[in-house]
Amino acid sequence: MMKITVDDSYEQMSLIAANDLLALIQSKKNPVLCVASGDSPMGMYKELIKQVKEKDIDVSDWSFVGLDEWVGMNANDEGSCRFHLDNQLFHPLKVPENNISFFDGRANDLENECGRIENFISRHGGIDAAIVGLGMNGHVGMNEPGTAPSMRSHITDIDSITQQVGQKYFKEKRELSKGFTLGLANLMEAHNVFLLVSGSKKAAILKKVLEEEISQQLPAGLLRNHQNLSVYLDLEAASLLQMK
Repeated sequence: MMKITVDDSYEQMSLIAANDLLALIQSKKNPVLCVASGDSPMGMYKELIKQVKEKDIDVSDWSFVGLDEWVGMNANDEGSCRFHLDNQLFHPLKVPENNISFFDGRANDLENECGRIENFISRHGGIDAAIVGLGMNGHVGMNEPGTAPSMRSHITDIDSITQQVGQKYFKEKRELSKGFTLGLANLMEAHNVFLLVSGSKKAAILKKVLEEEISQQLPAGLLRNHQNLSVYLDLEAASLLQMK
């Protein structure tokens, strides 16, 4: 079932998403969150941190799985997915390293990284909530157009559009040819998926993802088959939708 929430502003969208996430996971013991870096979820993390501190919420039993990472990078690389999430979420919440499982793009055995992530998810009883954004080509995580729905954690070739857009996270031009990502099968197995999309630049691709026929060419559209998909939009992102 897909639930779409459209709010007047990015700030209001982020607040509602954070409220919904807290309501969901506070009722769970040892919740597991899959988290994505990026502009759209950033406001939600900011609001989540604010509420955790104001309400003195205990997050010591929360576990986190990183959605994706660039091959060749880890937390030590400014601009990496882990670098951003450390600054936006993990450090402000003081999350212990043992509670985080994240692809290490500098690991000696890259294939082993996928197994390590899968084992973490399995050991912790699955993902309670996956927080994801939407790529300019319809990707989710680094599941690029053409990715099979059956794929689990894997190393992927990065689409040219994603390579171009991804440069915004770095001060200098970087080679972004390969990445790690949880697969579409992992996301479909998550108990809940939160898709956050903001800004007018995402309006056209969002319309395709939500209104066109579901296909592998628009990986994020496959989430429409999820039993618990919540979509959070600001007015700019939702401006071209028929389903307002």
